[in-house]
Amino acid sequence: MFFEYPALLSLLAVPALLAALYVYREVKGKRAHLRMSSAGAFRRDTVLEILRHLPFVLRTVALVMIVLSIARPRSSTSLVNSQTEGIDIVLAMDVSTSMLARDFKPDRLSAAKDIAIQFIAERPSDRMGIVVFAGESYTQCPITTDRATLINMMKDVQTDLIEDGTAIGNGLATAVARMKDSDAKSRVIILLTDGVNNRGEIEPRMSAEMARTYGIRVYTIGVGANGEAPYPVQTPWGIELRNLPVEIDEDLLKDIAKETGGKYFRATDNTKLAEIYGEINSMEKTRTTTDSIAVYEELYMRFAIIALICILGEMLIKLFTRRLP
Repeated sequence: MFFEYPALLSLLAVPALLAALYVYREVKGKRAHLRMSSAGAFRRDTVLEILRHLPFVLRTVALVMIVLSIARPRSSTSLVNSQTEGIDIVLAMDVSTSMLARDFKPDRLSAAKDIAIQFIAERPSDRMGIVVFAGESYTQCPITTDRATLINMMKDVQTDLIEDGTAIGNGLATAVARMKDSDAKSRVIILLTDGVNNRGEIEPRMSAEMARTYGIRVYTIGVGANGEAPYPVQTPWGIELRNLPVEIDEDLLKDIAKETGGKYFRATDNTKLAEIYGEINSMEKTRTTTDSIAVYEELYMRFAIIALICILGEMLIKLFTRRLP
């Protein structure tokens, strides 16, 4: 607690002087001027003796409280005001049939979805969206802060929703279109694929130039084991796993990342893919600005209330003593 006008506290000298004067008069009035054998006839009742001094005490306390009130007592509390600046992120995910390869557990697509869901849950301050692509591309979920919707839409991602193929350029262009009108200061696309661009009307490097024009960073992730991977193949006798070569256009993915100021990653299993998302999570930190604000609380009212109680108490005591015989 502090006083806004501390100079007014010098007025406390007034009640101090009044108290000293009152004590002096009381002491002077009790000095004996006449010797008597007994003073029993002049003794006062103890209660009345106390009540006689109480009005002055209450009046003095009231005066002290009034002085403290007009000096404006206050207390201050420093509050921290945090302003969070989120990042807009679009997850562009390959959903071609090759994403069903079993070099990840249980397969590439399921592993990518599970780790992406964890990534979404760990970034509550960001707006995020989902784009999927195979032979074509479309927006699975527009940019939103609704985590429940994002996670549910990610769970619904499948390989058989659009024509098969790998249109990396189309997928990246669709993700850029989702973000080009964003007013966020930081915009990111995480493009995940396991193949080579073989479909689509838009060349991937042209999509990368579009992303760079709009100030969008693209992190590219190539998923697939080194060498060969077991793919489920439909045969007359059912689904069989056949080892087929893993073909990822790493040069293209590196060029896209370099063009946009991002980074290329290679994921060969579930653990590595989780580490990649963790690294991206740490690189793309949400910006937070902190301001300290002083909040003041006025305390004069409590002193004023005490003064009012003392004044009312003095009035009641005087009224009571007047009615005594």
